[in-house]
Amino acid sequence: MVKKVLFKKAPIYYTMQGEGPCVVLLHGFLENKTMWKAYAKKIAQTHKVICPDLPGHSQSANLGYVHSMDLMAQSVMAILKQEKLRKVIVVGHSMGGYVAMAFADLFPDFVKGLCLFQSTSNADSALKKKGRDQAIKLVKQNHKSFVRKTLPMLFRHKYRLLYRDKINELKAEALTMSKQGIVAALEGMKTRPNREIILKFPPYQVYLIGGKHDRLIPPPLLEKKAKHSPNVRLKILQEAGHMAYIEEEQNAFTALYDWINTL
Repeated sequence: MVKKVLFKKAPIYYTMQGEGPCVVLLHGFLENKTMWKAYAKKIAQTHKVICPDLPGHSQSANLGYVHSMDLMAQSVMAILKQEKLRKVIVVGHSMGGYVAMAFADLFPDFVKGLCLFQSTSNADSALKKKGRDQAIKLVKQNHKSFVRKTLPMLFRHKYRLLYRDKINELKAEALTMSKQGIVAALEGMKTRPNREIILKFPPYQVYLIGGKHDRLIPPPLLEKKAKHSPNVRLKILQEAGHMAYIEEEQNAFTALYDWINTL
């Protein structure tokens, strides 16, 4: 069921299905709630599942020139308040992981478990910030061209032809985003703070899922983080690039769902 909540007087859309402990699935940059469709249907057999469209993505409104990760996390909290939910398992893919970290920082009492699905607690490095600035320039020149060129690059090279149809579906979804929405997300990612401290002393279980061939979130980065606390676990998917939920769909789902069921 698609629902909406007013956040800062603007609509934020989300789906909600199933009953039981609540799992919130947060999409990444240029993605939206539909990325979780297959996973949500399965998880909803045992849990309540909420999949938001984060601000500026798909149906949800643009809220300004910068969509900070904190702002996006606050939009998720608006959904939880509307649904009168308290403790949730938060899962975020890529940018969604940055939002999940912001949520855990702002609303720690609401977190039952935290999964960074090919994501990191780090802030952008100086080099990555330069890359974001370059991306913003390209988006302002031609945001549709930016989308078409960027999405295939997220996949491991050997999968780009195999998953061509899926990539085209993702492009079609991403092309519904406005230029403003894309820029606002890039600005928000560029300015996010380092939240490494959360992984050092988490009062709940943290699960890191990585792809062996992920060039954006390389395994050594996650392996280092997994040593921070006995409450942090790590799973590296051996065949995946940055889009493991497609590239290794069944293995990635099993890893995620098995962990959810331990909480």
